[in-house]
Amino acid sequence: MLRYVGRLVKEARHEFKKVYCANFKQNRDVGHLCYMRPLKDVLPDSSDTVLYVFYDVEATQNTKYSDKATLHVPDLVCVQHFCSQCEDAEDCEECG
Repeated sequence: MLRYVGRLVKEARHEFKKVYCANFKQNRDVGHLCYMRPLKDVLPDSSDTVLYVFYDVEATQNTKYSDKATLHVPDLVCVQHFCSQCEDAEDCEECG
């Protein structure tokens, strides 16, 4: 067992130039930047109408925020959505 930042990590193996990522719950490369926890594999009920929203934010990190951090400045934001009722349709009354 290894101890990282006050937490006990079971079944961890030391890997050279790797650090433990709490989001992924595994060792990742040094400098690994992750800001989102992976989604759980749980499907909704088939009777529910589900809205799927996909987005991407392109950002620069050229602005220094502090000695250890930079500010993310969005350059481009793209969004697309559809619901489970209109996956193949052009216009939908459920999600617009």
